[in-house]
Amino acid sequence: MSASTPHRPVRADAERNVARILEAAKVVLAEDPTASLERIADEAGLARATVHRRFASRKALLEALVAQLNEQYLRALHEAKVDSAPPLIALHRVTELVMEIKFSHRLVMDVVTAGTPARWSYLSAEVRERAELLFARLHASGAITAAHPSWCLKIYLAILDEVHHLPAGAPELASCADEVTARTTLQVTTVLGALGGAPLPH
Repeated sequence: MSASTPHRPVRADAERNVARILEAAKVVLAEDPTASLERIADEAGLARATVHRRFASRKALLEALVAQLNEQYLRALHEAKVDSAPPLIALHRVTELVMEIKFSHRLVMDVVTAGTPARWSYLSAEVRERAELLFARLHASGAITAAHPSWCLKIYLAILDEVHHLPAGAPELASCADEVTARTTLQVTTVLGALGGAPLPH
């Protein structure tokens, strides 16, 4: 036990450095999608060698940002209880959480997904599996008529892109002070309509 103790501060420092690099990358890449690792190192206040030690290439850094996004989506799916909560309630809650994630990453999202063959291909298998479970439950409950979870998820993600990129004050958005709520409502009602669904309970 004592032999491993001296290494803990090193691991903690490394984890803090990775967190600083990723936060700096979000800021820098939002301003300049072509920014180098050197510029990201400057923003993070770290030696360039430190950044290169943690991320051997810009591609590796983008992959780390993608992994971070997937972790946040998984937490949202867990918090929404997609496997146990009433399906319509879970759909609304997970949509609300996803909207919050997308807004917190709004400026860097396009950079992260630019290199993927399809806009949502960066989603992990676990995220897809959990999301498809929700759509299977929605169909089983009679909330939607579309029976294929993978197709339902594709429709959901396509609509999510459109809703997310609507300009503030667009007529499609409900008139309320909370933009996340307005976009969540539009997303859920549009998805349910597209999948032959029932209205949300009041």
